[in-house]
Amino acid sequence: MSLPFSNQECLTVRLSALGDAILTTGVLAYWHEQAGLTFQVLTKPALAPVFDNHPAVTGIIGVREEDLHGASWIRFCRGLAKEFGRLPLIDLHANLRTLLLRSFWPGPTRSYRKFSLERRLFLATRHPVFATRLRRLNVPQRYCMALDPEVVDADALKPRIFLAENEKAVARETLSRLGLTRPVAIHPYATHPAKTPRPEVWRNLIRNLKTQGEQVLILGRHERPLYPQAPHDLTNATDLRATSALLSLCRVLVTGDSGPMHLATAVNTPVVALFGPTTKEWGFYPSGPHDVVHQSPCPKAPCSLHGQDACSLGNACMKDVSEKLILDLLSSFPA
Repeated sequence: MSLPFSNQECLTVRLSALGDAILTTGVLAYWHEQAGLTFQVLTKPALAPVFDNHPAVTGIIGVREEDLHGASWIRFCRGLAKEFGRLPLIDLHANLRTLLLRSFWPGPTRSYRKFSLERRLFLATRHPVFATRLRRLNVPQRYCMALDPEVVDADALKPRIFLAENEKAVARETLSRLGLTRPVAIHPYATHPAKTPRPEVWRNLIRNLKTQGEQVLILGRHERPLYPQAPHDLTNATDLRATSALLSLCRVLVTGDSGPMHLATAVNTPVVALFGPTTKEWGFYPSGPHDVVHQSPCPKAPCSLHGQDACSLGNACMKDVSEKLILDLLSSFPA
């Protein structure tokens, strides 16, 4: 591996979203271990906990939502360049906003390749040539190429959340209070509803798991919890770090394409991931050694870049996901 920088501090940028930010953590750890790099991380305050306790991260620079637009962003970029411009800038967001930041930067800059053209051409044509190019690299591998054109093995870039002992202790106390030991974690929510099965599927799944003697823990954030006030439903009750610590004690996580999917991988908890409107070409499949992915066989998938568009088939891909299918996927994990 030959990096353009070594044994120095850099500034890296990833402004959103949760899953994307988590996927930078293994890359930063790899660069730190291979070349002694450390990082100031520019991100939104809500994502800062992703980088807590990370051995490669020396500081977090939070950017408020109101500073991300128009003249405010220009002022922010100029101020940031004045204060940190001596550092190499590694852009792991790579959009017009961060392109403007790079234009103000007095020091060296690097950016990763998003494969934007290939993604859009594949979305429009489903041509196998574009599919092959996109499947070759997952998102952390694309990030890593910001500093080195050589492809790094995906296992070396697996996301990593570094939990403190007190965070683990609080998680153990929480499970003990709930009478749980190694529960099956359920994350039944998604930013875009098309990316998760219907609530009744999750309820049927949980009912079946309990009938089989399984312990269940529901995690996530949503305006409509699956089982409001039920002891095993911790929806909206845990922050990002507490969720990570609890996931580290779970036997497996079942979820759609979501940020918590990557949190589980980052704390070495296996994942059963249910994909529908998004596909492997986008690069977001979980990368843990025991993770299992079910991709619904919809002929129109992927139907958007992020699973947010209205579906002419009424989200048929996720309607095909039943509790029986999920139970079959879970059967490969030891009790």
